[in-house]
Amino acid sequence: MRWRILAIQHPRLAFARAALEEYLPRIAAFTPCVFESVQPRRTEDESTALLRASEGAFRVALDPGGRQPDSVSFARLVGQWELRPEKSVAFLIGGADGHFRPLLECSDFSWSLGPLTLQHELALAVVLEQFYRAWTIRRGLPYHRE
Repeated sequence: MRWRILAIQHPRLAFARAALEEYLPRIAAFTPCVFESVQPRRTEDESTALLRASEGAFRVALDPGGRQPDSVSFARLVGQWELRPEKSVAFLIGGADGHFRPLLECSDFSWSLGPLTLQHELALAVVLEQFYRAWTIRRGLPYHRE
């Protein structure tokens, strides 16, 4: 299984770049995972660009209206997604306006990070940390505490 985190634009804020540098190598100890910045073509919106970039993947759209699993439940979901027939899972992080309805309708899972509105680069940092946490939970490592 290949894990992909797709976001509009490469992070500009230092904390988001630092999160990529910190968590991608940690995640790589468990599974292949890449970050890809998606640039819309001149004739398409951000959601269309994310759909194009995630073609053939199991799509997990970050959306405030999605499910809000706790970390242990999210780890279980990651385990279920790992068994899917698709060759990759793509986490889709939109820009400032979020995702348009067509992307949400084409997504296989809608994930909310909580009721707060998060700036998209902050959402990226949270996704990276929670994905790493999910793998440590699955492997029984002491990173997660309850």
